[in-house]
Amino acid sequence: MDTMGIDIIFQLVSDEILDTLEADIPTAPNSSVGSPKSDGYNVNISDNDAAFSISTAFHPGARWQSFPPDLTLLCSDSVLFYVHSQVVLKVSENFFRSLIPAHLSNVSPSLSLRRSITPSPSPPQTQKPPPNTLIPVQEPSPVLNIVLHAIYGLSCSHYAPSFETLSNAVDKLPSYGVNPKACIAPHTPLYNILLSHAPLLPLDVYILAAKHDLHDLAVSASPHLLSFQLSTITDDMAKAMGAKYLRKLFFLHIGRADALKRLLLQSPHPHAPTSDCTFADRRNLTRAWALASAYIAWDARPDTSKSFLESALTPLAGRLTCGLCKKNLDDRIKDLVVQWSVVKRTI
Repeated sequence: MDTMGIDIIFQLVSDEILDTLEADIPTAPNSSVGSPKSDGYNVNISDNDAAFSISTAFHPGARWQSFPPDLTLLCSDSVLFYVHSQVVLKVSENFFRSLIPAHLSNVSPSLSLRRSITPSPSPPQTQKPPPNTLIPVQEPSPVLNIVLHAIYGLSCSHYAPSFETLSNAVDKLPSYGVNPKACIAPHTPLYNILLSHAPLLPLDVYILAAKHDLHDLAVSASPHLLSFQLSTITDDMAKAMGAKYLRKLFFLHIGRADALKRLLLQSPHPHAPTSDCTFADRRNLTRAWALASAYIAWDARPDTSKSFLESALTPLAGRLTCGLCKKNLDDRIKDLVVQWSVVKRTI
């Protein structure tokens, strides 16, 4: 970093600059409220025309439990994030990649980590607060924005980040000492936004969950993989997924296909002999069922739909003349559909 860049950074953390920023910058919206996709706006903070952007969620006026931010993170694309060391250090196990100074490590155990950041006015105080500690971070602002939202337990859905950005942010969490399992549990904001991509990108979501052993997310994404062709999994995909979750996915497909074959083995229950339906007539139904079920079982798929089963088996009734045989066939088809619908659809 050249001398001019160092001078700019030190100007940023001075008391005069902070006072100017807090007085001149309009209050940004709460991160839990809908806001534009961009996470900041430009403001000149030096005489050298160096433009920085300030996060709309993590700005100088964003308070946490009435505490002002005491850290300023400067990401690689010149966006500033004002955060609270108490919150970050409560979650990070390595001082945020050893970037946070040790003198800021005194974290109160009674502080809650799930309180929203609110842009509230400064509380009455007689002394001027100390200047923020400036910390350069190598991540770009879209990734750091998601990392910080995950640490604070806030939703970033209103920024509409792409899945690639979300995936990069999740991959970066361990490097900052943040356990992905703690931030991506069911019903957490990051879990919900990742799961929203499962219908269109099921394999990508499943691989990300498998990579970080996020079992609940992998389970929720696995039903969207029932129509996926396992033969198209590449070596890189399998390596990223890992043996454990690759095995679970294969067993899901194989198990459902075997379950469908077992269900098709049972033919319609024969009724008692009558004058209108002989034993030979009842055997016709059994043979017709066997042929139709063999056709279905030959290409049994884990995503076979109930409508496909009904459309393949219902026409058998057209070859029957006995009303009891037709009723038994209809009952068997309904029972098959019900049994198939309760076969496990997740890993």
